Amino acid sequence: MKQSLLYTLFFALLLTSCKKDSERINDQNQTGSSQTIYQEEKSDSLEAKAEEKESIPPAIQENGFYNAFAIPKDKKKRDSLYAIFSKKYTERERYAILALNRLDSKSKWNSDTLVVPVKIDTTLMAYSPFPMQLDVLSDVKKFVVFSYPIQAYAVYSNGTLVKWGPTSMGKKAAQTTRGLMFANWKKKLAISTVKSEWKLPYNFNIHNTHGIGWHQYDLPGYPASHSCLRLLMKDAMWLYNYADTWILNPGGATKKANGTPVLVFGDYPWGKRKPWRNLLNDPNANNISVEEMTNLIQPHVEKMVAEQTNREKVADSIQSAKAMEAKTPIEEPESAN
Repeated sequence: MKQSLLYTLFFALLLTSCKKDSERINDQNQTGSSQTIYQEEKSDSLEAKAEEKESIPPAIQENGFYNAFAIPKDKKKRDSLYAIFSKKYTERERYAILALNRLDSKSKWNSDTLVVPVKIDTTLMAYSPFPMQLDVLSDVKKFVVFSYPIQAYAVYSNGTLVKWGPTSMGKKAAQTTRGLMFANWKKKLAISTVKSEWKLPYNFNIHNTHGIGWHQYDLPGYPASHSCLRLLMKDAMWLYNYADTWILNPGGATKKANGTPVLVFGDYPWGKRKPWRNLLNDPNANNISVEEMTNLIQPHVEKMVAEQTNREKVADSIQSAKAMEAKTPIEEPESAN
């Protein structure tokens, strides 16, 4: 019994000793780990300070189909970022990226974040928020639509999307008129009725009474116009040549036929996140469904087709009259003897 008691005391002392050694080893490991973590944090902090000192711009944050290109407020950092941006992307790619952010080159840093697609399509067609085909427009030869919610326009020919791009529509205090309108007159360089200093290249009027039209002007990344539809220069030129004007009666006092139909719809999310920023979370965030577009357009189809038919008849009549006039011989006056 005494021997058994001695064995018990021996094992108790052994366990106590092992426990103390284990605690001492753990303390040493924890101390070592803490020092390592501290050193790593210190190293990261030093690297961060070095980067800040050298004004190295932030990297693109990858997020699926679209990336976020952060733009710092500091001018030196912005300039440094622009150098990287210009080196990374070609001129056409930069143009496309800015267009997706509703910006022109003049306003390129008028944002704190650029939405950048992983794969750049300089035609923009790969990122179209508008349906590629609308059967409701199959009988309409030319159609232009402007979306207030996503600040973008689209062009359809017999229901097929042929072009889309960014716009800057009327600001909250001077919003663009909604509804169906028709292209009227055009002028390569118009002067604004709001301020005579404002030159409006490739202006195409769509509401003669209100003086609304599309033309080239600054795209700052939000609705900023005095009710007109601002476009990039290339888009303004393209639409200037694409759309048909009205046809006036002799003397120009009355209208004989309407031009290309133009539909403006929706409302902008004033004071909220810019719609194209939502692409970072959902690449389909700005998409307008076929059903929605069909519901918007269907009530106007009959009028658009009727105006289109009328314009074709009037244009044919004018062309025939000119042809007949060209064929009619000019009578020479009789010579006096």
